Parts: sequence; C-alpha cells; structure tokens
Amino acid sequence: MDTPPVFPLFDAPQHLEEGNSLVNQHIAQLTLNRVSDAAFIYEHAMEWLLESRYSENNYKTYRSELTTFLHWCLEVEQISPVDVTRRTMNRYVDYCLAPPKTLIAYRNVAQFVADKELGERRPNPLWRPFLGKKTDGIEQPYRLSDKALKTKMAVLSSFYGYLINEEVTERNPATMWMRHSRFGSPAPVAATLSDEDEVRVFSDLQWSYVMNTARALAESAPERHERTLFLVSLMYGCYLRISEVAARPGFSPVMSQFRRDAKTGIWSFYIPVSKGGKKRTVAVSRELLEALKRYRTYLGLSPLPAPGEAIPLFVRHRAAGRGRDQGLINANLGIRQLRELLNELLAAAADAAMADGFDQDASEMRTLTVHGIRHTGITHDINYNGRPLSHVQADAGHDSIDTTSQYLHTGKVERHESAANKRLDRLRE
Repeated sequence: MDTPPVFPLFDAPQHLEEGNSLVNQHIAQLTLNRVSDAAFIYEHAMEWLLESRYSENNYKTYRSELTTFLHWCLEVEQISPVDVTRRTMNRYVDYCLAPPKTLIAYRNVAQFVADKELGERRPNPLWRPFLGKKTDGIEQPYRLSDKALKTKMAVLSSFYGYLINEEVTERNPATMWMRHSRFGSPAPVAATLSDEDEVRVFSDLQWSYVMNTARALAESAPERHERTLFLVSLMYGCYLRISEVAARPGFSPVMSQFRRDAKTGIWSFYIPVSKGGKKRTVAVSRELLEALKRYRTYLGLSPLPAPGEAIPLFVRHRAAGRGRDQGLINANLGIRQLRELLNELLAAAADAAMADGFDQDASEMRTLTVHGIRHTGITHDINYNGRPLSHVQADAGHDSIDTTSQYLHTGKVERHESAANKRLDRLRE
C-alpha cells in the first residue's frame, strides 16, 4: 500500500488560532471516513500546542512530532490516538526508525506557506516529517539517534499527560513504552487524576468569587457577560468539558440539547459528541434551569427551549461595523472564543479575591485552568452536596466508578480544618 503524503496540521501560533479552511476540511474528511474522533483529538492537540506558544523552539518541536504521530495514527494505522497501547507504540517506533523514503526530506522547508490566490496560508506539500543528511551532496541512509527517539517519546508523553488531565484517556502509552524500552525510565509526564496535586479544583471560597464575579459582570456588561454567566453555570453544573459546548467540525451545540422528559417533567442536558465519540445525558439542577431561563430571557427567547429548537447555545455578538459578521448573531462560538470568556472571568475573580485580602487564594486561582471548572463541579457534588458516586459517574461520563472515586476528597484547607479538632483520647476531659 502506498504511503499517504503528510498533511501539515499546525501553523505558527498566531495563525493556528485563526483556523485554516484546508486543514479543517482535511480533518473533517478523516473524521467522516477513517477515525470518528479525529476532529475531537485535533481540537485537543491545538489546545495543548498553544500552551507552549511562548517558547518558539518548544512549539516547533512539539508541532512537528505531533503532526508525525497524528499522521501515523489517523492515516497510516487509521486508529484513534486514544486506542494506542504500548504494543501499538512499538509499531510507531519502528515506523520512525525506518520511515518510508517518500517522507524523508534533505532540506528544511516551512510547514505552511502564504497563498495569494486563496487569501490564506496553506499546508506546504514539500514538507516532510523526517529530515535526512547529506555528505558531499550525497543522500545518506536515514538514521534516528537515541536522543531524537527519546525526544519523540517525551513530547508524546507530555501530550498524553494533557489528554489524561482533560479526561480524554486514562493511559499514557508513550510513558509505558519508555518504561519497557532499553532506555528504562519514563519520560516526564503530567500526573494522572489519582495524584492529589493534579486534581486542580477551586475551593468553596474561590468558587464563590468566580460565581459572584460572573453575576457582577453580567449586571455591568450584559451584552457580553450574560453569556459568560450562563456558560460557567452550565460547565460547573453539568461537569462539562469546553469541547462539549463549543462548535467544531461536525458539531454545533443548540438550545434543544436541554430536554424535558414528558413523563417525569425532569430536565436534562444531552451531549451528542463527547470523549471518544460517546454521548451522554446529564441531570439538570433547579438552579441551572433558572440560569437557563435568565439567559434565554435576556436573548429575547421563551424561558425554556422547545423540542428541536436549533438556536445556537452560545452566539457571537451582533457586529456593529462592516465585514462579513455585520449583524450576525446566529453563529456558534468555538473553543477559543469560549475559553477567552472564561479566562477573562477567572482573572477578574482572582482580582476580586486579591482586593478583599485573600492573596493566597487569588494566587491559587490564577494557576487554575478552564478545565478546573469540571473538576470543581464533580468534587463539590461528591464531597459537599453528597451526591451518590454512581449518579456523578453517569453525569460526568466516566467509564469506571474508579475514576469518579478519585474525586473523593476535599481541598487541603478543608481537610486540615476538619482534622484540627480530632481527639487522641475521646474520653479524656
């Protein structure tokens, strides 16, 4: 079988966030014809890469390695990266040690080039994922050094660590391969959820600042932040990943995902595309239902959605100036736009805590990510609201109750406070 050409997937950071129609089309085709969660994984890969945008050398290394790996997964093996095991990783290593000759270049070229006719940048068809050497102008047999192989595994290990923290997967095949390889030690990797310090959640006090700030912003700037208030309420109340409420190829969130059971009258939120292409339904609390009514009333809609209502869940602002978005409000927001709204809220909440003298809490809040909202919702429901683990497992979409059980703890401050009055001898006066 002929080796498919490699399609560069990740432009420079300043262009990656803008999106690229050619890359989107390529990913959409892979999703439809080869690997059902290709678009889902690609979105996460972009988010992970953008975390290293301020280190040019790291970004370039990461994107090249990730492009090579995703090409191998999605086009050569035609499997999801989530399904890669340690044994599968052996095949990838063999592929890198002896790549197809058509994928070896002997000079560096840019991954993306400007196309004046298209008016946008396009993937460079001359780019190759493997770089060979010449001696006196003669191409030498390709060789991958041990150092370069370890770098590949370290990059993939870090990427899988990110996926673990985002609850996309529960295993790191790159780390497992390193442990069983001749190198004998794992590459650095982000910890899993079972490591306490990696379960990053807002304390009760910190979360109160987040919600109070969201309400204050909605009152002062409703045209922007009524949407923010509902977004953070929904993500916390239903333990959502940001990818589950953002538009992406093949998925446009709509209001009718809120559904009422005709027999019981109970409302739920339906997620048709989630981790690994799975779907789930999440129970909706009374307060979240009230938050939905407030948001829809502000938008000039009926308090609750009708069955089949196709109005986008989150929309762009009406544009006042010129351009293609002039007057446009019926358009879904993507991951980047929703993340910006939430990061703006979290920064304002940390500022509010700092202004009230909670310096340490403010510092901790600035280290927490948007995904911490999901972790916080799960943690608070188990430890403070007393919801049964099986109910939280179903709403969170965890495959195993063991994953849900890892949230059976409270923050260090709360735990230490509850321990402060423990007696060593209960009968001693």
